[in-house]
Amino acid sequence: MATPQPQERYIPRLSDAGLKPSFQVVAVDEYGEPREGHIAGEQPLTLYIDKREVVTLMTLGTHPELLVLGYLRNQRLVPCLESVDSIQVDWETEAVAVTTFDGVSDLDEKLRHRTVTTGCGQGTVFGRITEHMEQLRLPPVQTRQSQIYALLDALSAENEVYRRAGAVHGCALCGRGGIEIFVEDVGRHNAADAIAGYMWINAIEGADKVFYTTGRLTSEMVIKVAQMGIPVLLSRSGVTHKGLEFAQKVGVTMIARAKGTHFLVYHGAERVVFDAKPKQGPLPRRHPDAGKGND
Repeated sequence: MATPQPQERYIPRLSDAGLKPSFQVVAVDEYGEPREGHIAGEQPLTLYIDKREVVTLMTLGTHPELLVLGYLRNQRLVPCLESVDSIQVDWETEAVAVTTFDGVSDLDEKLRHRTVTTGCGQGTVFGRITEHMEQLRLPPVQTRQSQIYALLDALSAENEVYRRAGAVHGCALCGRGGIEIFVEDVGRHNAADAIAGYMWINAIEGADKVFYTTGRLTSEMVIKVAQMGIPVLLSRSGVTHKGLEFAQKVGVTMIARAKGTHFLVYHGAERVVFDAKPKQGPLPRRHPDAGKGND
């Protein structure tokens, strides 16, 4: 008897239109001298679904197809990956055409309910996603302090575009083996969407993952991470009140201000195993980051 073959995973037809992330320029310094350096790219990319204009994204452009896939998933604009026929990026027209097999029956309804968020460059949430979040709950997952430090150490080698040109945020999908993918873009929500697209197209579950971002933890970031099924959110920056509220509702462990050996667990401290406490004593009750603005 022939051995049954595993079913091949469906992948939509995708263009391959990634751009270089930075450009060399000459600027004049405080001494009046010319200095060569790099600046981050930024390109508008207007998303069309079945010839219907949806939104214009400002992006670095390095992973446009994954960005669009993740955006479709996180905004719940299509029902499943198998409903997407193709994603074709054309930088000459600054547009990306998403073609579905059967159309999106409730697209008008989803586009009618739009919330502009505090994401870099202003993100957008469609289709009453916050109502969907009321039913979403993530299972509790234990995280070790030593794992947090190991990830922070590994992440210090990333941020290539930021070190060269600045003006970008980075996000990473991390597993037990370390960093699985690191994405930089002009907005942290774009980088998060690209990672969502990467997970979607590779059928990666988020239950054993940690999501890292260089940006602040807003409600939008918590929503994206929760929809990816990732239970732990780690940032070197701060949190917003609404972001904390959402983390508490859905069960996301929220760890912020993570630099060096310092971090603050704003939600889920009971799920963190403190197995690598620094030798110095505890920080003052009013921690050194108090009063500083969020990145």
